[in-house]
Amino acid sequence: QVQLVESGGGSVQPGGSLRLSCAFSGFTLDSKDIGWFRQVPGKAREALLCITRGHRIKYFADSVKGRFTISGDNSKFTEYLQMNNLKPEDTAVYYCAAALEPTHCAQSYFNYWGQGTQVTVSS
Repeated sequence: QVQLVESGGGSVQPGGSLRLSCAFSGFTLDSKDIGWFRQVPGKAREALLCITRGHRIKYFADSVKGRFTISGDNSKFTEYLQMNNLKPEDTAVYYCAAALEPTHCAQSYFNYWGQGTQVTVSS
């Protein structure tokens, strides 16, 4: 059974950093693509970045490129999203997701989701 659980969210001041974790089970990093998304109430879920089963970056949103990085530890069954230089507009619920060869880095192509973790950036 595929499961994903995000953690590491919280409140931070502008310019600060957070590292989100996505603990997964039921698969390994070489069997599914991973995506990170975020959603603000009333808006569509936004794709931030997607990596292939070989951990190749397939998509990287311009809004976070240069500030966010992704890494994974297959031995710990965990994927990480390092977020630096956070801005108030980064405030959202962040999700990790998994899928087998999604055609696009978009919500509708991912069928396994975590419950989300809240990130709030404010002074």
